[in-house]
Amino acid sequence: MTARPYVLLSAAMSVDGYLDDTSPERLRLSNAEDFDRVDQVRAESDAILIGANTMRRDNPRLLVNSDERRAQRVADGKPEYPLKVTVTQSGDLSADLNFWHHGGDKLVVTVDSAVEKVRATLGDLADVVGVGPELDWGLVLDELGRRGVGRLMVEGGGTIHTQLMAANLADEVHLAIAPLLVGQPEAAQFLGAADYPGGSTARMKVLEVRAIDDVVFVRYAPKERG
Repeated sequence: MTARPYVLLSAAMSVDGYLDDTSPERLRLSNAEDFDRVDQVRAESDAILIGANTMRRDNPRLLVNSDERRAQRVADGKPEYPLKVTVTQSGDLSADLNFWHHGGDKLVVTVDSAVEKVRATLGDLADVVGVGPELDWGLVLDELGRRGVGRLMVEGGGTIHTQLMAANLADEVHLAIAPLLVGQPEAAQFLGAADYPGGSTARMKVLEVRAIDDVVFVRYAPKERG
């Protein structure tokens, strides 16, 4: 049986747990030094995954920005950029988004009923695969494992982070906590309501805590709960 990838959730959030505010502009939570840290984590990953909602809202390129890091990937026998992956239940994707037009290979994982719709929209911009009648995260990870993804970086959004944490499928969490308060209930949050493993008293293991200028960076091992 093919091994599933090591799953790393990565997010920057406000002190009160928000990924963004409700303004049209993206809220800048991180700082230059922390963005560089994220670039390093991307360079060390075989694939980067975001949800279709995050792609539509933020229109990210999801690149390894450092020339040196990309050159090192090539020297190590890897593609210049990690595989970029998105998941969608609806199949509502636009071919105009930045995601498709920058970096290396792209993959869309969707439900069987949406495969033809996505292929018609994207053409040769991405590989498209269905994992059954519903979006089952275990099957998504199995598919990525079959494609040789050993290390998967998940950059959001909150719905995907919540689903992976609730299913106990996240091996590591990287949180950059910005010294900001958003306070807008309708804004996107890092995690939502869910039935998390072990309930509200299960304490995750802390792997690292450090200050990166005005941001606090924390690494957790969510599968190690006491």
